[in-house]
Amino acid sequence: MADEPDDGATGTISKYFLKVEHAIYIALGGLLSVLALVALTHAALDVFRSLQSWNEAHRVFRVMAQLLFALMLAEILHTVRVSMRSGVLQAEPFLIVGLIASIRRVLVITLQSSEQDQGSPTAGTASFQAAMIELGVLGMLILVMVVSIYLIRLSVGSTQKKPGATSAPGG
Repeated sequence: MADEPDDGATGTISKYFLKVEHAIYIALGGLLSVLALVALTHAALDVFRSLQSWNEAHRVFRVMAQLLFALMLAEILHTVRVSMRSGVLQAEPFLIVGLIASIRRVLVITLQSSEQDQGSPTAGTASFQAAMIELGVLGMLILVMVVSIYLIRLSVGSTQKKPGATSAPGG
């Protein structure tokens, strides 16, 4: 029966699982923080190395990819924090992480294609076609995620309006 209060063994077990869940969130948050700081440090070192030789354009793409990776980790950490605080898992932060990951992959593909050795013409054509297909799929995925984020924000905005709070005509 779903209407029974949480007492006795069920309540004790539920409280124990909640404590275990929070411990996992704390450990996960700590590891994500360390990983994000390492990624950010590595990106900063690459920026300083890039200052010495700006003629290497691929370094800019690498730094951008590393910064986007650090941003993804920060967004995941934010999601963990919000989930731990509210107890509710929300979809929007995951869509944002997916969006950042997709943009990062676009940058990586661009970097790989700019560095690609033009050995045989058939190998170059095949890899170019594969890269274009992947970029097309990523473009559609990015579009779907942007529309999804927009729709989530639109639906959250409409549910947060107070009932009965209508605006007067002409005002």
